[in-house]
Amino acid sequence: MERDVTTKVKLPELGEGIEGAEVVRVLVSVGETVTTDQPLLEIETDKATVEVPAPAAGTITEIAVTAGTTMAVGATILTLDSAPATGGETAPAPTTSIDPPATTEAAPTPASSPAVPAPTPTFTSVRPGSVSVGPRRETGRRRALAAPSVRKLAREIGVDIDTVTGTDTGGRVSTDDVKTYARQALTRSASPGAPSAAPALPDFSRWGPVEREPMTRVRRTVARRMSQAWQTVAHVTQHDRADVSEFEAVRKTVKKTSPDLPLTVTAFAVAVVAAALKTFPKFNASLDTERNEIIYKGYINIGVAVDSDRGLLVPVIQEADQKSLGTLSTEIATLADKVRTSKATPQDLEGGTFTITNLGGLGGTSFTPIVNYPEVAILGLSRTAPSPVYVNDRFEARPILPLSLSYDHRLIDGADGVRFLRWIANRLEHPLLLEL
Repeated sequence: MERDVTTKVKLPELGEGIEGAEVVRVLVSVGETVTTDQPLLEIETDKATVEVPAPAAGTITEIAVTAGTTMAVGATILTLDSAPATGGETAPAPTTSIDPPATTEAAPTPASSPAVPAPTPTFTSVRPGSVSVGPRRETGRRRALAAPSVRKLAREIGVDIDTVTGTDTGGRVSTDDVKTYARQALTRSASPGAPSAAPALPDFSRWGPVEREPMTRVRRTVARRMSQAWQTVAHVTQHDRADVSEFEAVRKTVKKTSPDLPLTVTAFAVAVVAAALKTFPKFNASLDTERNEIIYKGYINIGVAVDSDRGLLVPVIQEADQKSLGTLSTEIATLADKVRTSKATPQDLEGGTFTITNLGGLGGTSFTPIVNYPEVAILGLSRTAPSPVYVNDRFEARPILPLSLSYDHRLIDGADGVRFLRWIANRLEHPLLLEL
């Protein structure tokens, strides 16, 4: 006699540094029969919206979450009953669990014993069963070793556990390590010049009707990261201008000869910045203030800020210095579309070493972009507009692109910022120089 196999489907690992998610929609109901890889939930992490697939075919007998539920990796989503593939009277079938691997909760696995990869959620950019996500690139972010109880304590008191130095066996973070780190942070915040907590808000309803709307998970993440960047980075913004007459002439030619190629100012800027970072590696670095070291990265991954209904997200062009201008144009357009349609994966949004943000489509003459910490610089592009330029003994109307470079003054001196931005402006003005 066949017996049903009961599977408790749990939230799998979603990406590096992601410990939980919020349920956006439940896509199935109790009693419904599902197939393998059929989407069960749509969830939102700090970085993207993803779908969680069914690990096997069967019937839904219980659903443990609803829309709006915030859940941790490893939490039970629902219970699934499925018949075994072969018949025959056997011992009672055990209850199985689809659990994520104990990555940082266990000691490191020896090199001779490779870890079993976790079940990967199906992302909304493709249909179920049609995606295979490869290993993630190492981004340089240290993943702390700590027990679940220690991680819970860190979350409750607002400590980023990955920034805590572990003193226990094997470098594991202990409860005392978290408490010591928190006490030191409080001491630093109480020192002169440290940023103070935001003052309490007044009761706005005293002056008229108000309406409250919960911040989305993405907006909360943006707010936290911007506050962290502003309080950590010593921001300086340098402005310059580039006469992009030659590039505009090339773009018009490309539009006639290759109308399907989306050659944009952003794509050209990515190509120029990728080349600049080879000449000025300090702008592709990060600061490790705990060790008093500068981390120079041997790869160039450029993030491109994209405005979406869910907030500002930054998909990353991996190895931008290795790609042609045509490839960059196509890839940027594809990633921007994935972000705006909530189909970007966490892997699309991580590993950046430098960021470009283009507000030219909206207007403006200049602005002061905030460095995307732990990067050390960000380039802002404003609207290209005709401006008088003195050429050949007379003034001519030329398309001028305003540039705004913000950088971390702890690492980059003002003279370095001027040289870097002038180098970029020079290549934007003379595209053929990129080949030299």
